[in-house]
Amino acid sequence: MSATPSRRAAVLGHPVAHSLSPVLHTAAYRALGLAGWDYGVHDVTEDALAGFLDDTERDPAQAWAGLSLTMPLKQAVIPLLDHVEPLAEAVGAVNTVLFTAVGGVTSTTGTNTDVHGIVAALREGLGAGVAAGPGNRPVAEAVVLGGGATAASALAALAELGCASAQVFVRSLDRIGPLREAVARMGVTPSFEVFDDKATTSALASADAVVSTTPKYAADTWAKLLTDGARGAARDGGAGGGDEGGGSAAPRGVLLDVVYDPRPTALQSAWTALGARAVGGERMLLHQAAEQVRLMTGQVAPLAAMDEALRAALAVPA
Repeated sequence: MSATPSRRAAVLGHPVAHSLSPVLHTAAYRALGLAGWDYGVHDVTEDALAGFLDDTERDPAQAWAGLSLTMPLKQAVIPLLDHVEPLAEAVGAVNTVLFTAVGGVTSTTGTNTDVHGIVAALREGLGAGVAAGPGNRPVAEAVVLGGGATAASALAALAELGCASAQVFVRSLDRIGPLREAVARMGVTPSFEVFDDKATTSALASADAVVSTTPKYAADTWAKLLTDGARGAARDGGAGGGDEGGGSAAPRGVLLDVVYDPRPTALQSAWTALGARAVGGERMLLHQAAEQVRLMTGQVAPLAAMDEALRAALAVPA
């Protein structure tokens, strides 16, 4: 057997020490028999990103295969790349950089695997084999909490699952300019609303799918309001007329909370306690990393091996 060529990949961000990407990618390399591959971690700020990319491109001997990007680099990297794939350009966020060396010249291509990760995670919650397409709309009503870069990826994912007109709840309509621009590029037609106790909990309860993209603890309010609202509705005989939490019924759709630390989140716990299905952010993390592995190595990602490594890192029972 010939020796495996040495290749390098890494995750970049600031801060980044907490990243589970090394666990996932290293497990994939081991399962694929890529003994010469190495996956590192680099704490890189927005200001230092251009210099880091220049160093990788100037030294083809380093044999870089790709980079995983986390915050705050997903948008800052776009003007620094040679090429940006259409989905990443439309969403306005790149979480994966691929290197191509031809004739001693290295070029960079930015892509987005977050959308793939969200779709795959939601499909786990919706049921195996769920596919989007004409006449097959598994998600008719959807809600996105938050208005940042991940919200744009969530809207693209929901459109792939059949819902191009999700409700998006944000803290302020004045701060979602980049998201509105992404929406225009993607051709989706969501509605934007400011967080409101009654309207938000009602929308959460009635949606087929909910994606929470808010930071850790930011969605705890909705966990309490949903719980109180469901209790109020039950006390009123299911009429939904209680005042607590807006009188909302229990949720019926699937929730994906992109936060995985803490795990489960308060919103996940409330969701499942009320009898609905919730998927943790670690499932999105797994699937987006698997797509990165495929793009960087050219091989089908060993999902089972990556899943096992992730569960061990998070101490999740098999």
